[in-house]
Amino acid sequence: MTGAAAGTADEPLAGGMVNAGAVVRRGDLVERPAPRSAPALHAHLRALRERGFDGAPLPAGPVTDGRERLTFLPGDVALPPFPSWAMTEDALRSVGALLRRLHDTSAGIPFDTDAPWPGDLSDPRGGPLLCHNDVCPENVVFRDGRAVALIDFDLAAPGRPLWDLAMTALYWAPAVDPATAATAYPAGLDVPRRLRILADGYGLPAPRRAELPLVIEEATAACRAFVARKLADGDPAYTRVWAARGGSWERWDRRQAWLAANRAVFAAALSEALG
Repeated sequence: MTGAAAGTADEPLAGGMVNAGAVVRRGDLVERPAPRSAPALHAHLRALRERGFDGAPLPAGPVTDGRERLTFLPGDVALPPFPSWAMTEDALRSVGALLRRLHDTSAGIPFDTDAPWPGDLSDPRGGPLLCHNDVCPENVVFRDGRAVALIDFDLAAPGRPLWDLAMTALYWAPAVDPATAATAYPAGLDVPRRLRILADGYGLPAPRRAELPLVIEEATAACRAFVARKLADGDPAYTRVWAARGGSWERWDRRQAWLAANRAVFAAALSEALG
């Protein structure tokens, strides 16, 4: 359900690559292509709401003609280039808190282990709960500068909470090299400090903080492999973006090298008090 979370009925919702041009708001509902995991995913979304988590859309009926209908969640969604209001420290802290609420609620919900959960960006080790796996700015709904809901659960799959947090850090710290960040993010973001704020907002315990930098590197490698598969399959959206960025793996090489070089810096920031 990636898109601008505001507007009128029968409005195409912008944003995202996979479902670009295929997501439409009709009144209080959003209609979009349904993932293969829709039956199991819809059951999970309903269970989240039954257990008090209101930060995710609700299914509105069965999948019809390969499309699903979900409740529209009003608010603001940041699209690239990301505006400064979405990158404040308070906004970042609220993203961590929202993800923690999702995980705490999901932990009590059994899921169908035989469902066709997507493996694209999922935790290679699997895990005990259903992770979102794509908490990018385009998939977070804000109200009054605070993250209140997550949309677009297409990539949800079993995993470790730490994996989901690492994926979130890629987009929100952002845990990418400065040259890559400059293409979509405001200048001057302090990545080590922002990692600490995200972890604090989430309430990440000390042992997991020590692991987070390496898991971020693992998540980056998974993202690179995902892009490689899309290119190998001839996906038009990814092929177009790949060509526009020079058709080279240099950007990914730079990104991975930068993360490895700053691993100790990130670990220190995650373990120290904020100044």
